[in-house]
Amino acid sequence: MLFIEYPKCTTCQKAKKWLDEYGVKYTKRHIVDENPSYEELKEWYERSGLTLKKFFNTSGLLYKSMNLKEKLPTMTEDEQLKLLATDGMLVKRPLIVGENIVITGFKENEWRDKLL
Repeated sequence: MLFIEYPKCTTCQKAKKWLDEYGVKYTKRHIVDENPSYEELKEWYERSGLTLKKFFNTSGLLYKSMNLKEKLPTMTEDEQLKLLATDGMLVKRPLIVGENIVITGFKENEWRDKLL
């Protein structure tokens, strides 16, 4: 399982602690140093069953400074995926990617249901 994180993010820290407490094995990946590629994001989005907006870090400074709340609705899915691939700070974190699972953000109940 791949655990994509921004180490300074407190939510990511809580998520990692939760994974460790429950003995869930994962490989860490720094979201800024190794931003998900367009191809990865496209695959994860298609497998996830989530809306594309769930992949955006809507509370992030970059999202807000780029005025993406207004712009995203007018963009195609392909344009949104390409934009996400430009900067890890735009991507919702933590992001869990497994063989049969893609989860954005950390909600303990959802993680318990899907990972345990």
